[in-house]
Amino acid sequence: MKTFNKKGDKGETSLLFNARVPKSDPHCEAYGTIDEAVAALGLARAMSRKEQVQHVLLNAQKDLFVLAGELATPMEAYAEFVRKYPLITAQKVQELEDLIDELEREVDIPREFVIPGDSAVSAVIHLARATVRRAERRVVNLQHIGQLPNQELLRYLNRLADLLFILACYEDRGPLK
Repeated sequence: MKTFNKKGDKGETSLLFNARVPKSDPHCEAYGTIDEAVAALGLARAMSRKEQVQHVLLNAQKDLFVLAGELATPMEAYAEFVRKYPLITAQKVQELEDLIDELEREVDIPREFVIPGDSAVSAVIHLARATVRRAERRVVNLQHIGQLPNQELLRYLNRLADLLFILACYEDRGPLK
Protein backbone atom coordinates (compact mmCIF):
# COMPACT_ATOMS: atom_id res chain seq x y z
CA MET A 1 0.00 0.00 0.00
CA LYS A 2 1.38 3.39 -0.98
CA THR A 3 1.49 6.30 1.43
CA PHE A 4 -0.01 8.66 -1.15
CA ASN A 5 -2.71 8.21 -3.77
CA LYS A 6 -3.10 11.80 -5.06
CA LYS A 7 -6.90 11.65 -4.61
CA GLY A 8 -6.80 14.58 -2.18
CA ASP A 9 -4.74 16.88 -4.35
CA LYS A 10 -7.80 18.92 -5.35
CA GLY A 11 -9.05 19.48 -1.80
CA GLU A 12 -11.37 16.50 -1.40
CA THR A 13 -11.17 13.43 0.78
CA SER A 14 -13.22 10.33 1.46
CA LEU A 15 -15.35 9.72 4.48
CA LEU A 16 -15.94 6.11 5.43
CA PHE A 17 -18.02 4.14 2.94
CA ASN A 18 -16.56 6.17 0.04
CA ALA A 19 -18.47 9.45 0.35
CA ARG A 20 -16.33 12.22 -1.18
CA VAL A 21 -16.37 15.62 0.56
CA PRO A 22 -14.28 18.80 0.64
CA LYS A 23 -11.48 18.64 3.20
CA SER A 24 -13.20 21.57 4.92
CA ASP A 25 -16.36 19.50 5.52
CA PRO A 26 -17.57 19.63 9.15
CA HIS A 27 -16.95 15.89 9.48
CA CYS A 28 -13.30 16.38 8.48
CA GLU A 29 -12.96 19.34 10.85
CA ALA A 30 -14.28 17.19 13.71
CA TYR A 31 -12.28 14.02 13.13
CA GLY A 32 -9.19 16.03 12.19
CA THR A 33 -9.31 17.76 15.55
CA ILE A 34 -9.69 14.35 17.21
CA ASP A 35 -6.54 13.28 15.34
CA GLU A 36 -4.69 16.26 16.83
CA ALA A 37 -5.88 15.28 20.31
CA VAL A 38 -4.72 11.68 19.77
CA ALA A 39 -1.27 12.95 18.79
CA ALA A 40 -1.02 15.22 21.85
CA LEU A 41 -2.11 12.34 24.09
CA GLY A 42 0.59 10.19 22.50
CA LEU A 43 3.24 12.78 23.29
CA ALA A 44 2.02 12.99 26.89
CA ARG A 45 2.01 9.20 27.18
CA ALA A 46 5.56 8.98 25.83
CA MET A 47 6.74 11.60 28.33
CA SER A 48 4.96 10.37 31.45
CA ARG A 49 6.76 8.10 33.90
CA LYS A 50 3.57 7.09 35.71
CA GLU A 51 2.07 3.80 34.61
CA GLN A 52 -1.48 4.81 35.51
CA VAL A 53 -1.21 8.01 33.47
CA GLN A 54 0.21 6.08 30.51
CA HIS A 55 -2.62 3.53 30.78
CA VAL A 56 -5.35 6.20 30.93
CA LEU A 57 -3.87 8.10 27.99
CA LEU A 58 -3.56 4.98 25.83
CA ASN A 59 -7.18 4.02 26.53
CA ALA A 60 -8.29 7.54 25.64
CA GLN A 61 -6.35 7.34 22.38
CA LYS A 62 -8.07 4.06 21.52
CA ASP A 63 -11.50 5.48 22.35
CA LEU A 64 -10.81 8.55 20.25
CA PHE A 65 -10.03 6.34 17.24
CA VAL A 66 -13.48 4.78 17.64
CA LEU A 67 -15.02 8.23 18.04
CA ALA A 68 -13.21 9.52 14.93
CA GLY A 69 -14.62 6.61 12.95
CA GLU A 70 -18.12 7.63 13.90
CA LEU A 71 -17.36 11.22 12.92
CA ALA A 72 -15.95 10.08 9.56
CA THR A 73 -19.19 8.32 8.69
CA PRO A 74 -21.84 10.17 6.69
CA MET A 75 -25.37 9.95 8.09
CA GLU A 76 -26.59 7.83 5.17
CA ALA A 77 -23.97 5.16 6.00
CA TYR A 78 -24.27 5.28 9.80
CA ALA A 79 -26.45 2.15 10.07
CA GLU A 80 -23.77 0.23 8.17
CA PHE A 81 -21.08 1.63 10.48
CA VAL A 82 -23.07 0.47 13.53
CA ARG A 83 -23.24 -3.07 12.11
CA LYS A 84 -19.48 -3.25 11.53
CA TYR A 85 -17.72 -1.19 14.19
CA PRO A 86 -17.80 -0.42 17.93
CA LEU A 87 -19.44 2.78 19.16
CA ILE A 88 -18.86 5.26 21.94
CA THR A 89 -21.54 4.35 24.47
CA ALA A 90 -22.94 5.60 27.76
CA GLN A 91 -20.80 2.89 29.38
CA LYS A 92 -17.64 4.58 28.03
CA VAL A 93 -18.82 7.89 29.50
CA GLN A 94 -19.47 6.16 32.85
CA GLU A 95 -15.95 4.68 32.79
CA LEU A 96 -14.54 8.20 32.46
CA GLU A 97 -16.72 9.44 35.32
CA ASP A 98 -15.57 6.56 37.52
CA LEU A 99 -11.94 7.32 36.71
CA ILE A 100 -12.43 11.01 37.47
CA ASP A 101 -13.95 10.08 40.85
CA GLU A 102 -11.00 7.76 41.56
CA LEU A 103 -8.37 10.36 40.68
CA GLU A 104 -10.14 13.10 42.62
CA ARG A 105 -9.74 10.96 45.76
CA GLU A 106 -5.98 10.83 45.16
CA VAL A 107 -5.19 14.43 44.30
CA ASP A 108 -6.12 17.85 45.63
CA ILE A 109 -7.73 19.75 42.79
CA PRO A 110 -6.75 23.43 42.67
CA ARG A 111 -9.69 25.77 43.28
CA GLU A 112 -8.19 28.53 41.15
CA PHE A 113 -7.31 28.69 37.48
CA VAL A 114 -4.40 26.44 36.59
CA ILE A 115 -1.67 27.85 34.40
CA PRO A 116 -0.18 24.86 32.55
CA GLY A 117 3.55 24.34 32.80
CA ASP A 118 4.34 22.86 36.21
CA SER A 119 5.85 20.01 34.21
CA ALA A 120 6.25 19.25 30.53
CA VAL A 121 3.97 16.21 30.80
CA SER A 122 1.11 18.06 32.47
CA ALA A 123 1.48 20.92 29.97
CA VAL A 124 1.04 18.46 27.09
CA ILE A 125 -1.96 16.88 28.84
CA HIS A 126 -3.46 20.38 29.13
CA LEU A 127 -2.75 20.91 25.42
CA ALA A 128 -4.60 17.66 24.68
CA ARG A 129 -7.46 18.83 26.93
CA ALA A 130 -7.75 22.12 25.02
CA THR A 131 -7.71 20.20 21.74
CA VAL A 132 -10.47 17.90 22.99
CA ARG A 133 -12.51 21.01 23.87
CA ARG A 134 -12.03 22.26 20.31
CA ALA A 135 -13.09 18.86 18.99
CA GLU A 136 -16.16 19.09 21.20
CA ARG A 137 -17.06 22.41 19.57
CA ARG A 138 -16.64 20.83 16.12
CA VAL A 139 -18.92 17.97 17.13
CA VAL A 140 -21.51 20.46 18.42
CA ASN A 141 -21.43 21.95 14.93
CA LEU A 142 -22.23 18.52 13.47
CA GLN A 143 -25.09 18.23 15.93
CA HIS A 144 -26.48 21.62 14.89
CA ILE A 145 -26.53 20.62 11.22
CA GLY A 146 -28.19 17.28 11.96
CA GLN A 147 -25.09 15.16 11.32
CA LEU A 148 -24.55 13.61 14.77
CA PRO A 149 -26.50 10.38 15.25
CA ASN A 150 -24.76 9.42 18.52
CA GLN A 151 -25.16 12.02 21.28
CA GLU A 152 -22.78 10.04 23.50
CA LEU A 153 -19.89 11.50 21.50
CA LEU A 154 -20.51 14.93 23.01
CA ARG A 155 -20.85 13.53 26.51
CA TYR A 156 -17.65 11.50 26.04
CA LEU A 157 -15.62 14.49 24.83
CA ASN A 158 -16.93 16.69 27.63
CA ARG A 159 -15.99 14.08 30.24
CA LEU A 160 -12.63 13.34 28.60
CA ALA A 161 -11.65 17.02 28.85
CA ASP A 162 -12.58 16.94 32.54
CA LEU A 163 -10.53 13.76 33.01
CA LEU A 164 -7.52 15.31 31.30
CA PHE A 165 -7.65 18.28 33.66
CA ILE A 166 -7.61 15.93 36.66
CA LEU A 167 -4.92 13.78 35.03
CA ALA A 168 -2.66 16.81 34.52
CA CYS A 169 -3.05 17.63 38.22
CA TYR A 170 -2.40 13.99 39.10
CA GLU A 171 0.73 13.98 36.95
CA ASP A 172 2.13 16.92 38.91
CA ARG A 173 0.78 16.18 42.39
CA GLY A 174 -0.24 12.52 42.55
CA PRO A 175 1.82 9.58 43.79
CA LEU A 176 4.20 7.81 41.41
CA LYS A 177 2.80 4.50 40.22
